[in-house]
Amino acid sequence: MDIKRIREDFPILKDPDYIYFDNAATSQRPAAVLKAVEDFYRTTNANPLRGLYEWSIGATEAYEGAREKVASFLGAADASEIIFTRNTTEAINLVAYSWGLQNLGSGDEIAVTVMEHHSNLLPWQMVADKTGAQLVFMEPDEEGRLGDEQLDRITEKTRLVAVGMVSNVLGVSNPIGQIIARAHEKGALVLVDAAQGAPHHRIDVQKADMDFCAVSGHKMLAPFGIGALYVKKKILEQMPPFLLGGEMIEYVTRESATYAQLPHKFEAGTVNAAGAVGMAAAIDYLEEVGFDAIREQEKKLTRILYDGMKTMKHITLYGPSDPDKSSGIVTFNIEGCHPHDVASVMDSEKICIRAGHHCAQPLMQYLNVNATARASLYFYNTEEEAERFVEKLSLVRSWLGYQD
Repeated sequence: MDIKRIREDFPILKDPDYIYFDNAATSQRPAAVLKAVEDFYRTTNANPLRGLYEWSIGATEAYEGAREKVASFLGAADASEIIFTRNTTEAINLVAYSWGLQNLGSGDEIAVTVMEHHSNLLPWQMVADKTGAQLVFMEPDEEGRLGDEQLDRITEKTRLVAVGMVSNVLGVSNPIGQIIARAHEKGALVLVDAAQGAPHHRIDVQKADMDFCAVSGHKMLAPFGIGALYVKKKILEQMPPFLLGGEMIEYVTRESATYAQLPHKFEAGTVNAAGAVGMAAAIDYLEEVGFDAIREQEKKLTRILYDGMKTMKHITLYGPSDPDKSSGIVTFNIEGCHPHDVASVMDSEKICIRAGHHCAQPLMQYLNVNATARASLYFYNTEEEAERFVEKLSLVRSWLGYQD
């Protein structure tokens, strides 16, 4: 991988003084993605799907072409199994309202992990509250791994397992294959929150036999405000629309309406066509770089952070002890230093990291901490940046007044 050439593709990375290590929150965008969005607005800016004039037809072709691209990227059998959403949060809420409220009831169980992002927990708390279903939690070991005894919490009572592909705090990849096999054996469906997985790992929803899979564009080089939900067609056909209004209808009278065909009945209102075009361009870019190369670069950088931080006193690392299993996420605390102070000190050195509960408060409670600091890497980061991060981090305690 020619990192110097790749970094030239990212306008915001041209300032060598800044180190961006908050990629788990959002990625940066290459010029190809920015150009795709700009070109759409410059040359094809019209509402897709309804207009019969040239610009609208072009917008429709671009929008549906982006759907085909996402379907191929996720390994879907058919593009009609892909619903464009604003993000993973909206995608999971769509499943919760459209499938969960219709299919779950008293005595049913929803299995989740204690590691879930709030976006894959709060919708299921709502469904449980409204239907009488119960939440069952699977808990990881000290390295974030779910053992077989935790998978045993998926039982005949389980109707849905909602699980993150990769923890946004610990960086650990969950055993999705085992979880799906266990759930299907018990007659349950599985929703995979792949927001943190899709930027780093190849996904094949058919091969993995996923029932639902949600991704966010902004974590994988695409613009804000665009995401996608995959649903098996046989399930999607039984789900009522989540939002009602324009574009998602076929025919409306004063008393009733018939809905558009899949997937458009789930995409009410004016769609984010430019965002979808940007997401398609992001997928092209990722596939050109290649996921094998992405993972190798992330592993190399993560090892530098791990090796450097393990030599420092007063640092606690959370997650897998093997850096190769962290998906570029390094979460830590420095004794005596609040994570917000650590992030502020690093910011004074123009190093961008995240501090807080990372929208995963049940996991923070499970780890017995209020907050953590997190450095998250992506393939366009460099070894020099990783080494500078380690150097500056080693000075944080002294800068905050500690004499050690």
